[in-house]
Amino acid sequence: MPTPSPAALPIRRLTPRDLSACADLSENRGWPREEHKWGLLLAAGTGLGIDDPGGGLVAACVVTAYGPREQPDLTAIGMVLVAERYARQGIGRRLMRHVVAELGTTPVTLHATPYGRPLYEELGFKAIGRAEMVRGRFSPLGPEPEIATRAATAEDLVTILRLDEEVFGTDRTHMITRLPAFSDHLRVAEEDGRIIGYAAAWPNMDSHVVGPLIARDTETAKALIASLASRTDRPLRTDIDVRHEELLAWVKERGLTSVSFNAVMTYGIGELPGDWTRRFAPLTVAAG
Repeated sequence: MPTPSPAALPIRRLTPRDLSACADLSENRGWPREEHKWGLLLAAGTGLGIDDPGGGLVAACVVTAYGPREQPDLTAIGMVLVAERYARQGIGRRLMRHVVAELGTTPVTLHATPYGRPLYEELGFKAIGRAEMVRGRFSPLGPEPEIATRAATAEDLVTILRLDEEVFGTDRTHMITRLPAFSDHLRVAEEDGRIIGYAAAWPNMDSHVVGPLIARDTETAKALIASLASRTDRPLRTDIDVRHEELLAWVKERGLTSVSFNAVMTYGIGELPGDWTRRFAPLTVAAG
């Protein structure tokens, strides 16, 4: 039997059973395996992939929808990967066209690497901003912001969800309610008994990723990062909206260094919903 052309291979829905194949695909392209993150995305989002007749996956991506199930307000596309031996054959373009067509009129966002950005621009995505990935060991410098932080409790979840929807711009209950199990640390910032921000640190290979990071202001964001950093001996990694210049300067003074920049892109919407001034970092760039 002749091997089917990659263009003829069907696109199918991925499930959590495909986690190892997705991690293998990441590794194939020189990315970390990130099995913990893949597990979250495949459970909370919709994975799409193309099977390799020889085993494994030719390509994969994950779509995460936010808002009403029947008609989402926003979707995020992430983890778009094509196996090395199938690269530059139009597979990624075919998969992305399929996803965009399936989403219809639902607005879409994604974080694009410099390598992937030309494809997304060809498909009609527009760059509306940038996020800077920073990584390193956090070293406190003297007194940090005097804003009270503490571990989040089950009783805080309703307030966290309400704050998150207000700042993110749409409901993402199905993602945020997974944070207590997904993250190693979930903390809130308080003022006069009122929650004014929250952040999580979740394990990813040898580091802890800080995200989401939602805060009333920059000082609150600093307090949350400092409190998370004091509870881990791993390097921290996070992706900060470049408009938050003060926070970026602050983390770099404390040992984090710039790794890369990703373009924040949208399709079918001019700007992201919500309040960017209080949205400092995403849960992961793969899910917005």
